[in-house]
Amino acid sequence: MKVQPAATTLSVVASLLIVAGASRPGQADPPAAGGPSLLERALAGPMAKSEEIVFAVRVGGRDHWYGNFGFYSDRPQRAAFGEGGRLCRLNLRTGKLTVLLEDAKGGVRDPCVHYDGRKILFSYRKGGTSVYHLYEIGADGTNLRQLTDGDDDDIEPVYVPDGGIVFISGRCRRFVPCWYTRVAVLARCDGNGRNVRLLSSNAEQENTPWVLPDGRILYMRWEYVDRNQLLFHHLWTINPDGTGVMTYYGNQFLGGVMIDAKPIPGTDKVVASFSPGHGLAEHMGAVTVIDPSTGPDDPDAARRISKSGRSYRDPYALSEDCFLLAGAEGILLMDARGETQVVYRLDAKDKALSCHEPRPLCARPREAQPPARAQAGGASGSLLLADVYAGRNMTGVKRGTIKKLLVLEQLPKPGNFSGGQEPLTIGGTFCLERILGTVPVEADGSAYFEAPAVRSLFFVALDEHDLSVKRMQSFVTVQPGETTSCVGCHEPRTVAPASTGVPVAMSKPPARIEPIRGLPDVLDYPRDVQPILDRHCVRCHNPDRCDGEVDLCGDHTPAYSVSYWTMMKRGLISDGRNIRGGGLPPRAVGSSASRLLKLMEGGHYDARASAREKTIVRLWIESGATYPGTYAALGCGMAPVSFPVEAMERRCGSCHGSNPKQRDSCEKGKGMFFQFGKAGPPQPLLDRIDMSHITLVRRLAYYQFGQAGPHQSLCNLSRPAKSLLLRAPLAKAGGGLGRCKGAVFADTADADYRAILAGISAAAGRLEREKRFDMPGFSPTEHYLREMTAFGIVAAGTKAASIDPYRTDQAYWRSFWPACR
Repeated sequence: MKVQPAATTLSVVASLLIVAGASRPGQADPPAAGGPSLLERALAGPMAKSEEIVFAVRVGGRDHWYGNFGFYSDRPQRAAFGEGGRLCRLNLRTGKLTVLLEDAKGGVRDPCVHYDGRKILFSYRKGGTSVYHLYEIGADGTNLRQLTDGDDDDIEPVYVPDGGIVFISGRCRRFVPCWYTRVAVLARCDGNGRNVRLLSSNAEQENTPWVLPDGRILYMRWEYVDRNQLLFHHLWTINPDGTGVMTYYGNQFLGGVMIDAKPIPGTDKVVASFSPGHGLAEHMGAVTVIDPSTGPDDPDAARRISKSGRSYRDPYALSEDCFLLAGAEGILLMDARGETQVVYRLDAKDKALSCHEPRPLCARPREAQPPARAQAGGASGSLLLADVYAGRNMTGVKRGTIKKLLVLEQLPKPGNFSGGQEPLTIGGTFCLERILGTVPVEADGSAYFEAPAVRSLFFVALDEHDLSVKRMQSFVTVQPGETTSCVGCHEPRTVAPASTGVPVAMSKPPARIEPIRGLPDVLDYPRDVQPILDRHCVRCHNPDRCDGEVDLCGDHTPAYSVSYWTMMKRGLISDGRNIRGGGLPPRAVGSSASRLLKLMEGGHYDARASAREKTIVRLWIESGATYPGTYAALGCGMAPVSFPVEAMERRCGSCHGSNPKQRDSCEKGKGMFFQFGKAGPPQPLLDRIDMSHITLVRRLAYYQFGQAGPHQSLCNLSRPAKSLLLRAPLAKAGGGLGRCKGAVFADTADADYRAILAGISAAAGRLEREKRFDMPGFSPTEHYLREMTAFGIVAAGTKAASIDPYRTDQAYWRSFWPACR
């Protein structure tokens, strides 16, 4: 379909001649004295027959490397993109610039030149609209036509050798689990834009697909299953039909965003931008060459070629010694020693714009075409595990120990309202996890089973008592009809399975996942776990009796429940936490490492849970130990307490106040750092009402078992007078616990006691009005309703009060299943 964009100029030509002397806007740097310039070398070498390039000009993104399309979940009127874009063609020999498309209110990005060199595929957001679609345009600026449409963004397209297009798409309809912006993942369509389908089930962002010479797609995959959210955004490969997903480089060592990766002609190497830490906006980073010959786990296989302290984006290799790239200066050439030359600068009037994605404009050979293995219309594939005992960090696990695999699914989020996990967990998983069931492991360690297609599956190896032995800490996706395999648990990718004959599991038809009968597949702590504690634990562990200084009642605190906080503070469970590494030792996390299950066996006084109750608690731990079992809980139901700072400093500061020098790091010097309990670190005591009072500016996202919780966790909003913050300093004679040295409050008539109680009671009143997901009268937020309506899950005009969030979540997740699309 041909579209003539509004407010758009096509094929505007400006002649900009490269001349010796000082560089002016639009011109290249002058040749260096003493030898040919990088530009002269490029035109005499790898660009001798292809002296033209194309590139995009646009306003850069406002957020993380992925935050440059769509809107924010908490502020839907705030766009992640800017206005203004061009698609440009530049002759490097003559300096002639041709503007193929310009839209002062739109956005242009991600050009990819066709194999025949005659047309350009790119992503374009028309002025006055908010969604990027895929377009093609002739290399001369004619025949603009729109390929994809709809309500979701399509970006970063690349032609693939089978005639189709692989790209990154927001059709996955989910939000970043640790941020406010939309996710986009791998998808494909026919060359005319039809038959769009998702290739990935990732709950997280994927970026910059590009075709390797062997036909595989190289791309950046961000993931975090039972590990830190900031450290694993590395390189993977996938076939154009979505089969054969495999690590290419990284995912076992920490840090950096490896993005914009492309092959280097005539070699097996690739060049990429290594964006430091958790990644810089618009993919800025160090230009880095990777030699994959030593395997994906070798940190030394990556060699930085750009000079220290300089950042660039979008590298494109013309040879091992010549790279096109973009940077703050404009379009540049770089050699293998990191020397650069600017070949194009924007005019000063374009200071809000920047250059992106330079590519040579020329014909090129098609890559090899991998055979298609996905089967259209199917709903499942198969997984083969050759030997569960083969792999990393399996020391001490004897053969015969592992009897089953527990199959879990990481579930995408329809919205998100924080950089942390709250209120889903305290320093644990960022996503809900569905329990699919178990499959058998044979005596030789093999397993072979059917798996639902295009869903993010991960596994826990279980022993004869159904306790965890090893967790996967990543996820796998199969396409319909695909059979894929792995060697063992986190096996090195340079290791092949031992030649011991056909795995026993392969001598049988693939097993079906055996569901856990009679239990919800997504567990909810207040609904499913708290009643078990009420039956077996609360009579001794409540606000009044509090044996062992442990309270397991289900009363609400400002963000979680009293017992949920106790689980974390006392380390009664063990989950992946927000840890830095992967490949944890056997039995390090999960049910095997959780004291709570041992306490339920009957040895702890007379607390003996039934088999079904223990199964619920065990599976709740294995599936992430989340507090809510619905994403409707996100962004609501949290009511921070505003503390009377002056009274608490006066009455509590002599014992619990920390170094007064820390006062300056509190809110503009007001308030002091307090530590309640033996475990640190000290935390600020503030008198304002906002969520940072609960999250403590992201510290909660890295909470470790046994640490002190925020002061908010000591406040009981269900029964304010039962708050530990009040009962610990209240004398026993006055009805308190009398834990503080010398009764701080003799009785409840004390004015400062009443001031603290008033603050807690005010928060309790707000929570009662606003409601939490487990309270009668709860309704999902306007944001949840808006997105579920936009995603087609809830009918337009539906009232929030009529929505069952648990059923709505399930319908949302089912909408991604191949059989339902």
